[in-house]
Amino acid sequence: MSEVKQEWIDTAIEALDKAYVPYSHFPVGACLVTESGRTYQGINIENASFGLTNCAERTAFFKAISEGERSFTHLVVSGHTPDPISPCGACRQVMAEFCSPDMPVTLIGDDGVMKSTTVEGLLPYAFTEKDL
Repeated sequence: MSEVKQEWIDTAIEALDKAYVPYSHFPVGACLVTESGRTYQGINIENASFGLTNCAERTAFFKAISEGERSFTHLVVSGHTPDPISPCGACRQVMAEFCSPDMPVTLIGDDGVMKSTTVEGLLPYAFTEKDL
């Protein structure tokens, strides 16, 4: 598993202050790293119609994809949680769509507590294009 760089951690943590969370007050930040070394910061963006809320992880992916990126090497997710934050199911499915199963994912909680995993570790037996 590749080692997480401090700049990626910093990017994900800095995103927490940019999150738009007037309802839940639960900010989440993400840093998505591309094969070319570019990084995309993501934040969660809430909406009064909760179903229209977008998570930080998906924001980072959608920003990168809209810029033509398709190859990703690492994802860092941060939150104000005592344990490392855990991505929701929708975000895990987006990861499965665009990343290799062995792509590293670093999860960060308060006080810098971290957990290293992979896309497959977060979503074993994922539904992918092979299942169509």
